[in-house]
Order: sequence, then structure tokens, then C-alpha cells
Amino acid sequence: MRRTPALVAATAFLVLVLGAGSASSASRDQPRRDHDRGHWFEHTCAQAAPGFAACGAQVVTDASGNPLASASTPAGYGPGQFHTAYNLPTGIAAAGAKTIAIVDAYDDPNIASDLAAYDSQYGLPPLGTYPASPWFRKVNQTGGASYPAGNSGWALEISLDVETAHEICQNCNILLVEAGSASYANLGAAENEAVALGASVISNSYGGGDSSSDTTYDSLYYNHPGVVITASTGDSGYGVEYPASSPDVVAVGGTTLNLNSDNTYASETAWVDGGSGCSAYEAKPSWQHDTGCTHRTVADVSADADPNTGAAVYDTYGYGGWLQVGGTSLSSPLVASVFALSGNTSNGSAPYSDPGGLNDVTSGSNGSCSPAYLCTAGPGYDGPTGLGTPNGLAAFGSAAVSPDFSLSASPSSRTVTQGSATSYAITMTPSGGFTDTVNLTASGLPSGAVPGFSPTSVSSGTTSSSTLSVTTASTTPAGTYTVTVTGKDASSSLTHSITVTLVVQAAAAPDFSLSISPSSQTLRTPGSVSYTVTVNKLNGFAGSVTLAVSGLPSGFTSSFTPNPATTSSTLTITAPRSSRRTITFTVTGTSGSLVHTGTASLSVR
Repeated sequence: MRRTPALVAATAFLVLVLGAGSASSASRDQPRRDHDRGHWFEHTCAQAAPGFAACGAQVVTDASGNPLASASTPAGYGPGQFHTAYNLPTGIAAAGAKTIAIVDAYDDPNIASDLAAYDSQYGLPPLGTYPASPWFRKVNQTGGASYPAGNSGWALEISLDVETAHEICQNCNILLVEAGSASYANLGAAENEAVALGASVISNSYGGGDSSSDTTYDSLYYNHPGVVITASTGDSGYGVEYPASSPDVVAVGGTTLNLNSDNTYASETAWVDGGSGCSAYEAKPSWQHDTGCTHRTVADVSADADPNTGAAVYDTYGYGGWLQVGGTSLSSPLVASVFALSGNTSNGSAPYSDPGGLNDVTSGSNGSCSPAYLCTAGPGYDGPTGLGTPNGLAAFGSAAVSPDFSLSASPSSRTVTQGSATSYAITMTPSGGFTDTVNLTASGLPSGAVPGFSPTSVSSGTTSSSTLSVTTASTTPAGTYTVTVTGKDASSSLTHSITVTLVVQAAAAPDFSLSISPSSQTLRTPGSVSYTVTVNKLNGFAGSVTLAVSGLPSGFTSSFTPNPATTSSTLTITAPRSSRRTITFTVTGTSGSLVHTGTASLSVR
């Protein structure tokens, strides 16, 4: 969802009035299908206004937009499918040792009874009442029991989030913190309250478009070292949403999860509606090393999100029981719960230390973009699916972070004319306590191009940036070149490289043009008149130009002083007594193979 200019107060009023009650009032868009295939589905929450977020739950409907609800029969994946496909245990060693917090807006009055019905259907161990561990607890954004107004769209989001968290980690505590509205101020207050109440990991299944306010929200609400925070990347295809774009959270993208008949993993593709991209405002975290985005890249990891392969959800507040629901609103609590299962609830960047422990999703796309990996899945890291999806817990464990560094360049491409110079800013970002010096080199330059770094090395805490200057010769071949910048740790074999693009344009050949002043004169015959012919030098032209005139009547004579000319020459035209007429004449300048002309007129009286 994108934040669009509007009156925040008026929009908030409409959300309160229209958002509560029936399911139909919560649905805001037309039902659709991915590429006209599979189920119809639609968002359950209204589009976000400035300063507000929208939930991302997408419910399967009929072609008219009516949710396909059943009073008794689940539709979609349940605990057996997700645990088998993603190779997950059902719980942690010490029941209640981890608390999964769910932050959403508005109230779901039926969530406790809906969760009990869900557990009964699948035979899951029920959660006790706080503080009997493992427990389910619901509070408002200040930790109290005076809940906000109900909202059926957000209530379905709450059911999806809470039931997903419980089915993945079946003996974790679940803390639901309900914000008073979908404003970032209230959602952020709920985030802070979840931390204050002891959350181990927090899931956020909501978002709005990239904004210059995001970095402020980071420091106010989402910067909680020691607590893993996940956020859904959005459900409108290629594009960045907040808070997923925050470097303080784990951005969770979406896939289409295909299973074998025994629920084992068959394949996954990037979900066509999952969000991804390059933030315009958020800085790149030290643990992220892709080179096509100099800012924060979304996503980090991913999980099932396609409504066509969505989760079975039980919800009775405005809906009729069992529904099939998807969106990255599903993948965020799923991944948050996997972190809880792993025991690592303090290091959200852990998957970057062990990407081999994930299912690498290598096909599918959510749009068109450049570079392509930001919107198209492929081997290794990509935008829509990040590093991949859960395959057991190894990738999510708290791996020790080794000292390391990364390089970035700004801009990533420069254009220069033969014989000229250009430059790039090269920045070294340390991580994991890296303190060494990094020596910089450049390779891949065309002949005649000379690189230079100032300074030639960078280090943490002192000089972390260097200017790469590239000076080309007049003989450097024109073309587009990929230049590799390599940084090598001065005291170890640690090496990282990035690439920049250098476009060399051919220098224009030396040339000239002619101009004649004045462009027109009057002459009473017999007599003479003079014009100034100027040689305009172009692209370093240094030759002389031989001048000639044509188009004069018989009996008229002309002369140039000087001729040849290097800067200018005086053209004198002498005419005998003549009848009244206007003559247009041409001055031709020749220098080797270069020939140019200019024209002027003469009125004879």
C-alpha cells in the first residue's frame, strides 16, 4: 500500500467509521487473480493515508468479492503443511521461554475464542491465560485491557497473525498488542509496549510507502537491539514499504509454496504480488552486500504468501469461520516464529551468515526493474525472496558475526569524454567489530585510462571513504566498461569487490563553422562594400581556412584579407554601375577535407 496526500484526520475518521463491523465494509479493492489464474482474492484493509499503515491480509473470495467462508471445513495450508514443507519442529525445549509479539491495529474481540477453535481443529496444545505459561495475552498499546474499537479487516489480520504464530511455535507465549489506530504513532507505541512487556520477537504485518519520515520512525519505534523484529514487504508487487525497509527489522518477502502429496517441499517461486526493491531513504545495513542498491534492499528472507497457497484461518468477527488467507501478512509471523523456534531472538541478520541453510528460490518475478535482481528471483540473493525460505532452523540460529567490511560506490555509473576525467566516491562500511585497514585497487579499465585513489586505503573509525579518479586519454577507446574496485584487508586475506560502470564517449573531431557580418548590406554602384567572415573553431580546431566567394554577378570582383584565415578575414566586394537588385552570395571555407559555407546578401542601388 502507498501513502498518498490526504487529510490524515479525515481519513482516520473514515477508518474508524467504515472499518468496524462487517467484512464487506473492510474490503476496499476489487477481487483479482494473479495473471488470471487460481483463486480470486482481495485486501481486507483500507488503503493507508499519510502517517498511517494498512494491514496486508488478502482473503480468498468468489469473483464478486465475497469471502469464501466455511463454518466447519478449513481451506488452505495448516500446521502439518508448514512444518513438513519447511522442516520445522513444533516447539521449543522450554515451554514459554520465548514470547512472540503480534502488533496490529484495532481490536479483534473474538481472537481468544477463534484461537481456541483453531487449536481444537488441528489438535494443537491450547495456550493458557497469562501468566500461566505458555500463555496468550491481549493488551492495548499502553499494556492495559481497555481495547480499541473493533475493525473486521484488521481482525482478520489479527487472526492470521496469532494463529500462524501458534501453529509454528506451539509452546511459545503469544502477546497481542492492539494499537488504537493504524497510525504509525499508535502502531509504534504498541511496538514499544511489546518490548516493554518482554517480547522475544515481534511480527508486523502492515506497511505504507517509503517516506522521508521513516528514519525518524526507526529511532522512535523500531530500533530495539536484542529483539528480532519482522515486517511484511507488501502485497502490491515491486516497490518498497515501511517498516520492512527499516534496517532495524527483518524484511520478509512472499513466495508461492508448492507441496507434494505428502506435504513435503516441492518448489517455490517468488509471489507476483510480493513487495521488494531499493529504499530511497534508508541506509544499507552493514550485513547486506548486494551491489545494485546503495540503500536498504528489501527483502531479507521470505516464506509462503500467495493467497492461492495461503493459510487456513478461523475468524468470526465479521467473517463466517474458516477462510483461506495470504499476503506477506502470512510470511511475517511465520518467519518471526521460526526465529523463536531457533532460540535466536536477538540477531535478525543471522540468515546472512548461513544462506545455505535456506531454500534458495530461483524463479518468479513481481514486476519490471533495473537491476533485474531487485524484482526477479534468481540464484543467491534477490529482492522478492531475499536469501530464501526456511529449511529447518540452522540459518536462523545466532551465528557468531565475524569482523568484516563491505564496499559501496556512488554514483554507480559515470560518463566521460575521451581525454577527460571523472570520479566515484568509494565507501567502506565495517561490521562485526572490523578495525583493520583496507587497501583499494581498480581493474577492468580501458587502455589509456588511469585510476587513482585518494586516499589509497581506508579504515574504520578514521577515513572510511576514498575518491576514485579515472583519467582517460584522447586515444582511450569509446565504449562501456565494467570497472572492478577491490578492497583487501591489509592484515588478512579478507577481500571484497564491487563494480562500477564507466562510459567513454568519443571526443568530437576538430571542426569549424563560418559566420558573415553583417548578413546584409546596401551598395550604391559603382563602389565597394566590406563584410567580416569569422572562422569559428570547434573541438580544438587549429588549422587555417581558405576562403572563396560564389554567386556574384558578372563584372563584380571580390577579395579576402587575409586568405587563408585562422580567425577572421575581410571580404571586399567591388561592383560596377549596375541595375537595382538583391544578390545572395556564398562564402566557402576549406581546410583539408572540411568544407563549410555561409551566406549573406547585397542590395545594389
